Amino acid sequence: MNLENYFIAQFHNRHIGDDGAVIGKYVYSKDAFFENIHYKREWLSFYDIAKRAMLVNISDALAMGATPKYALLSIAMPKNMTRADMKNLADGFKAVAAQYGIEIIGGDTISNTKLDITITIISEVERTLYRKGIKNNYLFAYTGVLGNSAKELKKLLNLGRIHQKSKFIDIHLREQFLKKSSKVLKAGMDISDGLYSDLEKLTSTNKLGVHFFKQIPKRIGCSGEEYEMLVSFAPQDRKKMVRLAQLSRTKLTIFAKATRNRYTNRCKAHHF
Repeated sequence: MNLENYFIAQFHNRHIGDDGAVIGKYVYSKDAFFENIHYKREWLSFYDIAKRAMLVNISDALAMGATPKYALLSIAMPKNMTRADMKNLADGFKAVAAQYGIEIIGGDTISNTKLDITITIISEVERTLYRKGIKNNYLFAYTGVLGNSAKELKKLLNLGRIHQKSKFIDIHLREQFLKKSSKVLKAGMDISDGLYSDLEKLTSTNKLGVHFFKQIPKRIGCSGEEYEMLVSFAPQDRKKMVRLAQLSRTKLTIFAKATRNRYTNRCKAHHF
């Protein structure tokens, strides 16, 4: 058990274990976006920092089939930020909030040596997509193209430049795919820690293993912060899922099925 999982295991609560906590008809999700951990200030404008912080949080809500409604922002910011910097940061938060119909209802601001952001998203849900619900022989699939985030991060760490339309900056979430396929999907989560690492979370939750239809290179399987969807569905719904993905213009790769063996993740932990 890695250190992250060990710490989470100290809190015995039935609401813990998914991308958000479901209480009644609401989903509560929270994620951090810290300078020098998730990004470096020279990589992004203040506007883009706020946009990315919001989108990575909204991704968790959408991954559970929920509709984001409210946001609470906690911002720890350096004293050397100017009023113009603060306005650009606020404009980024407001732009994404307007795009998704979210009302920013409060939070907290404190002084810090760097720019650290945590956001709580409160969402409404009718049909929840949990991580649990996978049976033997159910299929696994992921949306979009994986691997570019790790490649772009490596370029940034080597002081290179990336395009403004890069996936690291310009995140596109899969809300239309999730809306159209909600009645067919049996389980799912967003791919934030990498396909292999998040597949481990799904399989351990359902006490199942994996049989891969084709080999996926480690550089793709271990690439984190993809913000694509990892989903599972019954084998008889394969054709229906492919058709639903086409309706939302979403690339869908069916790469494995659930088995009764044990799955071992070979990727290095992202958080510790």
